[in-house]
Amino acid sequence: MKKEFAIIGLGRFGGSICRELSEQGMNVLAIDIDEERVNEFANIASHAVVGDTTDEAVLKSLGIRNFDHVIVAIGDNIQSSILTTLILNELGVSSITVKAQNDYHEKVLKKIGAHKIVHPERDMGKRIAHSMVHTSVLDYLAVSDEHSIVEIKAGKKIAGHSIVEMNVRAQYGLNIVAIKRNKDIIVSPSAEDYIQEEDILIVIGADKDITAFEKKVN
Repeated sequence: MKKEFAIIGLGRFGGSICRELSEQGMNVLAIDIDEERVNEFANIASHAVVGDTTDEAVLKSLGIRNFDHVIVAIGDNIQSSILTTLILNELGVSSITVKAQNDYHEKVLKKIGAHKIVHPERDMGKRIAHSMVHTSVLDYLAVSDEHSIVEIKAGKKIAGHSIVEMNVRAQYGLNIVAIKRNKDIIVSPSAEDYIQEEDILIVIGADKDITAFEKKVN
């Protein structure tokens, strides 16, 4: 069965989620207080409606509690974001993801029932800074304050060596969870798998350990 998503706030962040979910064939309800934005997504989302989500009656009329996942992507109006999240929680929505503007906003969201909180601008800033400093890192995703998943391009230093020879887990505390090789992906590679130059290693671990390992691969 297709999952049912509702996206509240159709700015850059909410709009991009709406487009992506719609392209993946999901049922998406797009909601914004701005009629012009709603019209923009009328032919993208399954349904697009104008509505003030700080009004409980509006959310009830949309059957919001029946959606599998609700994303609150309201932009600069922190008060509306908080009130919307509070109402969603009180209505019993099973999964609520909210865009936070800052750490204070996040603290409030946690207290009022948001299930997941994201900082898209902060996280993107980290990814860009990380890729600038570590040139062999192709992509970066923080999974906590101190742990990440990264894509690292293998250079000549480790080409021809097996994973067990590199002793990655024991020496660096890292796990190579997959290897991209041309169009192929080796999932959960074995210790005996050999690394080839230009392989993309998908690695998970502590940031400090990833930094140490990144120096070894090139």
